[in-house]
Amino acid sequence: MRILVVEDDPVLSNGLKVGLGLTGATVDQVANCTDALSALAACRFDAVVLDLMLPDGSGLDVLKTMRKHQDQTPVLLLTALDDTADRIAGLDSGADDYMGKPFDLDELAARIRAIARRGAGRARAVMIAGDVELDPSNLHVKVKDEHVSLSRREFAVLSALMERPGVIRSKSDIEERLYGWQEEVESNTVEVHIHNLRNKIGRKAIETVRGLGYRMRIT
Repeated sequence: MRILVVEDDPVLSNGLKVGLGLTGATVDQVANCTDALSALAACRFDAVVLDLMLPDGSGLDVLKTMRKHQDQTPVLLLTALDDTADRIAGLDSGADDYMGKPFDLDELAARIRAIARRGAGRARAVMIAGDVELDPSNLHVKVKDEHVSLSRREFAVLSALMERPGVIRSKSDIEERLYGWQEEVESNTVEVHIHNLRNKIGRKAIETVRGLGYRMRIT
């Protein structure tokens, strides 16, 4: 999962990057409305964590601009403005969820998974494709009920494929899930992770579609 954090408090923003990173997410950070809209125009994110009180305006303006331009990326508002009226205004402006500060990181991560899951059109938290079962809540993967140990990036690649089994995911699409803006993309990283995953979950579980990318075998 790739998440955009829009937060001007550097301590909190970095804490979110580290904490959400431990759940397997790739996190990019911006600190104002202008950079948030630029990031959303340039990249695809699975979810946005959006503060309301930003140096150059309100996070609600970012949210309203997103929805005006038909950007349906799931948004969780995370703010000190936690009165009922503020929550109503945020939800009515198109937010998918709302949390007040201070907050519990585990609950925040669970809420982000929930809005991302709904945004992708999935009802179940656990993803299943053939003999492979993936649980994003605890980073567990099982094959025929046997636990399989994966690295964080192997888990991210498998998650991208299992979100829509049978659908081809391009190499560049998978790379976007693996790397933030400040990270260098190695030329053969995806191929290496696919190779390792096949060794761990079964060589036939992931299909290569020549010239297009990879897809998870459904049966």
